[in-house]
Amino acid sequence: MTGSILIVDDDPVQRRLIEAALTKFGHTAIVTDSGEAGLDVLDGPNAREVSVVILDLVMPGLGGIGVLKAMRERGINIPVIVQTAQGGIETVVSAMRHGAFDFVVKPASPDRLQTAISNALKVEAVEDEMKRASRRRGGGHLTFKDMITRSPAMDRVIRLGQKAAASNIPILIEGESGVGKELVARAIQGSGDRRSKPFVTVNCGAIPDNLVESILFGHEKGSFTGATEKHTGKFVEANSGTLFLDEIGDLPLDVQVKLLRAVQEGEVDPVGGRSTVKVDIRLISATHRNLLQQVK
Repeated sequence: MTGSILIVDDDPVQRRLIEAALTKFGHTAIVTDSGEAGLDVLDGPNAREVSVVILDLVMPGLGGIGVLKAMRERGINIPVIVQTAQGGIETVVSAMRHGAFDFVVKPASPDRLQTAISNALKVEAVEDEMKRASRRRGGGHLTFKDMITRSPAMDRVIRLGQKAAASNIPILIEGESGVGKELVARAIQGSGDRRSKPFVTVNCGAIPDNLVESILFGHEKGSFTGATEKHTGKFVEANSGTLFLDEIGDLPLDVQVKLLRAVQEGEVDPVGGRSTVKVDIRLISATHRNLLQQVK
């Protein structure tokens, strides 16, 4: 899967390296040297061609966080991969909170970039399919009625999904990358009683191990070096709605223990917090791995 990738970076050396890597993997590169120039492309006539943005966080003038904020304000929903030489925890958390899809530390290898881009393109494909389904039904939420198939195996998936939507039990969706696991997850939510509530997606494989706990459960201001402000976490963000943990098999083992408690007890412990926070979520997870085989 290839696409048109917008590069936003003030460093000419980094721009050339990224452009060379994109060309190697068959992508088309659109190159800009500032946050302002990047936004001009996203606001311009060729914006529909952009599939993914690779965004430097630290730039003169309008920095990466400013670009992310502007994209959100203008309703530009394109996956963004942020990169910086400063991989501090607060920097990553701030970028994720403002809508970044993935995070890479300079200098990122071509293979690491390609993995991030491939994952982002899959998300873009899901969003496009959801928009098409929404147009077919005249708006509203994605449901299993929007899924058309002639496959007996997929018919079984739809029947199971419809049964799952009628309950509130945690769900694990297994399948190879690119088969539409997130579409099934969104159809489950759209067919249940949380259809009008938040649907929060977390790509577990895109978060550095040392940041997973903070991203999921939140942290208090001053709880660690660089924690300059409070962060609520994805569980709280999804409260009353659905939390979709994509590639849950990539979570570190110690975080899996805390995740189990969050699911069983309905509460999370923010990093550095003195008390637990109650949450009411529907948990849907997905993986391309055979988890049963891995635990044997």
